[in-house]
Amino acid sequence: MIRCEDIARWFDGNWPESLACEWDNVGLLAGRRDREVQKVYIALDATEETVQAAIDQGAQMLITHHPLIFRARKRITDGDSVGRRLLALIRSDLSYYAGHTSFDIARGGMGDLAAARLLEAFPGAVSEGPLERTGEQDGLPVGVGKILELPEAVSVERLSEEVKRKFSLPFVNVYGGASRKVRRIAVSPGSGKGMGEQALAAGVEALITGDMGHHDGLDLLDEGIALLDAGHYGLEHIFVDETAERLSRAGFSLEIVKAPLSYPSRIL
Repeated sequence: MIRCEDIARWFDGNWPESLACEWDNVGLLAGRRDREVQKVYIALDATEETVQAAIDQGAQMLITHHPLIFRARKRITDGDSVGRRLLALIRSDLSYYAGHTSFDIARGGMGDLAAARLLEAFPGAVSEGPLERTGEQDGLPVGVGKILELPEAVSVERLSEEVKRKFSLPFVNVYGGASRKVRRIAVSPGSGKGMGEQALAAGVEALITGDMGHHDGLDLLDEGIALLDAGHYGLEHIFVDETAERLSRAGFSLEIVKAPLSYPSRIL
């Protein structure tokens, strides 16, 4: 019999909770550790739609990247969206695990996965390590994002097209001329807020990230860095496929259901 705690332990073994940022909330956030699990539903966010889909699918465990419970809460009621989702999880006996910055930072996690897609797009490119180092794993440096050196300079337009292709994106918001040439680049999936200093210190010529604003783009351009804002979901939806694939190879007898690729925003 497979229990919730077995899968939580497996996730922690691959992407250790100990590597997560201090401000984060990762691990088993709701439900019974001894809950028997036969079906797992995997998604990026624990939205009301996601929680309901997991319930409708008859899953006993939900795994997401972003944590539903992020800040301290003094009450759980149906008076707000987070409360309603937590009540639905508990009422349905659906155990819930979130692997956020633990997955982002760990070896084989978000940074490595994003970098691997770009390495495929540009044969001969080299990964030079994390954009922001946060610690060590097995004696090697780990952290947020990756720095890449391309084999030759490419245009911002070419880089943008490859990012769209490798991450299945409908669009990328770009600050920087299409013909501008870049070679040393960084990718930081999720929110790139606050990563400008790291990008500048690393001497990159282009930063691929998400959740950036107008002034962020202008400030980076003033520092000589092109910005490719691919969206928070755009770069991180790869969590779903990777977690499902790794879990399917883990030796558990489980049915794994993946949330469909669905961008939460669009340009009209």
